[in-house]
Amino acid sequence: MRSARCSRLKIIAILVLGSFFSMLVLAGLPGCRTTEEDPVQEKQVQEIMEPEEPVEEKPEETAEITREDNIQEDSIQEDSISDNINMLSGLELTGSVQNHRPLAIMVQNSPKARPHSGLIYADMVFEAVAEYGVTRYVALFSSYDVDILGPVRSARIYFAEIARSFDPIYTFWGTYPEGYTAIKNMDMDVLDANSTAYVPYTSAGWRDHSRSDTLEHTAFIDTYGIKEDAAKYGYSLEGGQSPMAFKIDAPDSERGNISEITVDFSSSTYITGFSYDKNTNKYLKSLAGSPHVDFETGQQLSLNNIIVIITDIDGPLSSAGHMMIRTTGSHDQGAAYYFMDGNVIEGTWGRDSIFDPFEFKDSNSQPILFNRGSTWVCIIQGIDRLAY
Repeated sequence: MRSARCSRLKIIAILVLGSFFSMLVLAGLPGCRTTEEDPVQEKQVQEIMEPEEPVEEKPEETAEITREDNIQEDSIQEDSISDNINMLSGLELTGSVQNHRPLAIMVQNSPKARPHSGLIYADMVFEAVAEYGVTRYVALFSSYDVDILGPVRSARIYFAEIARSFDPIYTFWGTYPEGYTAIKNMDMDVLDANSTAYVPYTSAGWRDHSRSDTLEHTAFIDTYGIKEDAAKYGYSLEGGQSPMAFKIDAPDSERGNISEITVDFSSSTYITGFSYDKNTNKYLKSLAGSPHVDFETGQQLSLNNIIVIITDIDGPLSSAGHMMIRTTGSHDQGAAYYFMDGNVIEGTWGRDSIFDPFEFKDSNSQPILFNRGSTWVCIIQGIDRLAY
């Protein structure tokens, strides 16, 4: 019996020792530990997390740039006003402030055409030279209608290109044959108040011979009639596009002291000036050294933003004195100066094609945010024609 018991004890001892050695062997093998420090478990966690964490430096740099860009865009969005506003003026839409498709209308600026009618209601006005240094305006209306606008004048190709950037209803009082051909190729809704021969005619215009003894300075028009005729031709009164983004006016503490801006388009007869009023945060416009006033109301034109863009201007190109102005190009081709709040922002302008809106950017390539209200855009060929 003792012998049997000893045998059983030996067997038990052997089994215990075997289990002990097995545990030692297993403990030494990789992949068999089951504690929280198990390197295999750490590797498995790593493998799960790796798709969410870029390993290479280049993607990390790209991600960082993207985050910075998003921060800049968010900052712009925080400062900008975009809800329930007019696309050209940024004014809040009310019973009196509309947001209809832009109407782009040609207006003359010869001395015999002054004083003008209706420009005080324009959301934006582009000014550039035409023949012999005389400037003309592309006046844009969307917020308000106007009963009397003018004197209305004929189109030029580069003025039509400027208008095209807004996808407007473009209205003028005639042009030369090559001008009609170019305008028809711009795929733009147009109305001509002078002729029925080339493009759709509008009867919204009339002549007031009491305003001038020169026939070409007696043409006037109203926006109500333009819209009525546009509807007859199937032109939409909704839509359009705008280069403008808006912000709240700067507080008094951030308003600057740039009080006088002078733009010399060609001669003293066409010098445009803007005097800054810090209290109202507006710019009072002058023309040839005198206040630029509205014929009907006698009020001086006042603007919330002034833009001066530099571009290529050539001519005269013909015996008629026609000019050529570059209205498209990359940002490295065009300097721009943006005046608001008594300050100036030096930047650039650009536009890929005549079908695209203008782009207005600062020196860091960020979009300019403008004050709400009216804007005057001066187009000149060199910084030497701008003083401030």
